[in-house]
Amino acid sequence: NGDMIKGHFRKDFMWGAATASYQIEGAWDKDGKGQSIWDTYAHTEGAIEDGTNGDITCDTYHKYLEDIKMLKRLKATHYRFSLSWSRLLPTADSSAPNAAGVAFYNKFIDGLLANNIKPCVTLYHWDLPQCVQDKGGWQSEDVVEKFKEYADFCFSQFGDRVKLWVTINEPHVQCGFGFGMGIHAPGIKDPMNACYQVSRTMLLSHAHTYRMYSSKYRAKQNGLISITLNSDWCEPKDPSNPDHVKAAQFYIDATLGWFAHPIFKDGDYPDSMKEHILEMSKAQGLKNSRLPVLSEQEKNLIKGTYDFFGLNHYTTRLAEQITDETQAFAIHPDMPSFVYPDPSWERAGKQWLFIVPTGLRKLLNYISKTYGDPSIIITENGCSTKHSVNNPGDTKQLEDEQRCRFITSYLNEALKAHLLDGVDLRGYFLWTLMDNFEWAAGYTERFGLYHVDFEDPARTRTPRKSAATFTKII
Repeated sequence: NGDMIKGHFRKDFMWGAATASYQIEGAWDKDGKGQSIWDTYAHTEGAIEDGTNGDITCDTYHKYLEDIKMLKRLKATHYRFSLSWSRLLPTADSSAPNAAGVAFYNKFIDGLLANNIKPCVTLYHWDLPQCVQDKGGWQSEDVVEKFKEYADFCFSQFGDRVKLWVTINEPHVQCGFGFGMGIHAPGIKDPMNACYQVSRTMLLSHAHTYRMYSSKYRAKQNGLISITLNSDWCEPKDPSNPDHVKAAQFYIDATLGWFAHPIFKDGDYPDSMKEHILEMSKAQGLKNSRLPVLSEQEKNLIKGTYDFFGLNHYTTRLAEQITDETQAFAIHPDMPSFVYPDPSWERAGKQWLFIVPTGLRKLLNYISKTYGDPSIIITENGCSTKHSVNNPGDTKQLEDEQRCRFITSYLNEALKAHLLDGVDLRGYFLWTLMDNFEWAAGYTERFGLYHVDFEDPARTRTPRKSAATFTKII
């Protein structure tokens, strides 16, 4: 139930906020930075809801000291941010780094540590260098070596001070939105093939990077490294209907399991996915499945490449089996489940985000049971407001009561998972520190604890009520 309980997380619990390079940094072409696929995509006519881009956004490249002050005021112990591959290696060549990019992240990391805030660094949060994309990007085998080269460079430059690494953020979203629906960079609409192809190169890039860290850096740097996977919770519309139960399980398998099974379980995609996609492929007259077959060697390489389970979670869905009537609403042509929110749930800023705190506790328990009780870090969880809608008198939405309730209730369900269910929960990173460029939604959707005034050249940051709520909980 949704009742509040009292208690504490672990003594060394990580309390943080999270962001991503393209969403906050700006300075898109300054000081030797190369172009990324998000620079290209956001500059494409009609790609972004409000016609904006991340050229300047929060201007963190120039205002990072302010960001550190904001984190300190929150009483955060940790900060999760991502590195811009093309800022560090403009030609994706580690023998030709961009000194200004390296200097920027060194100042940022040192500034955090000087304020007792530990960095959690994501190597890849969707902004592939355009020069890598031009050679096939994630659809090419060569990307695996390139990613490893980039990771090696980052460990060598920053790993003396960074002890918490995430290889790839939400590969599921990158595959589905970037290569299936084509609504994120690089904007490729090929749900039948590219979407699956890329899941394999991402898994291999992650696994090779993990193995390389272990063999080359772990002994002297002593950090932790893993991946961040996103998942909704999903339950059957009618729990007594076996078809609904199966539909809910398939949705979780195809969202979380697609990457979690290979890494945290047995090196391979979930059986349900393999069987269903093979069946769908054969129905099209194909001999082989469109889902790549992982070799024994690849499975052994991928299996066990984690030090913790990074989880991004926002919302919950109900599921039933798909029918001819609901096929039009399928999130993927191969998806046999029709998923939707319960109409009684409270909605946040966007159509997709419904507030269902109990889903987090259930998902944490599910991960614990399914994947051998790994230590879990919630690397993102948060609540959006649709910028112009909610409250005309409060355009900055500084009195963000809904977000305050969201943070309090989701954290309380996480506490139940820890205290009552024995889930090994190590940390919580709120998405996000401040309003920023929300991908295809541009600046129409705001997730920030701090409001950012994008009309003001100074990009003034103002704390919302939720900032105080989060600090109080910490």
